[in-house]
Amino acid sequence: MSFELQGKIEVIFDTQQVTDRFKKREFVVAFQDGTYTEQIKMQLTQERCDLMDEFNEGDEVKVMFNLKGRAYTKDGKTSYFTNLDAWRVSAAGGSGSSSSAAASNAGDPGPSLDLAPESDGDDDVLPF
Repeated sequence: MSFELQGKIEVIFDTQQVTDRFKKREFVVAFQDGTYTEQIKMQLTQERCDLMDEFNEGDEVKVMFNLKGRAYTKDGKTSYFTNLDAWRVSAAGGSGSSSSAAASNAGDPGPSLDLAPESDGDDDVLPF
């Protein structure tokens, strides 16, 4: 599933080399949801880790991301993990990011789903 989030970068963490073949870089995007500020931790993986080099804490961004989940079983106990995998980060003002970041994100790596139903004037219609 592909989603979009717009907000302000609150924290940018250093890239972590998790294994010899896998690296990730986490960052936090904050946005106002009514009276509360939501702080969402997301991650970039592999060659996309470099996308955060173009941004600073406090920058307004638009993030395209996929929602992923996995089960992990160890010693007979199953745990579930959820990741918000960012695949495109651009300036929220519409100016976009540099050409190198735009080139590395030329395509959506996953399916897209628009969760907002088309409005026919009836706001009480459920999307299912």
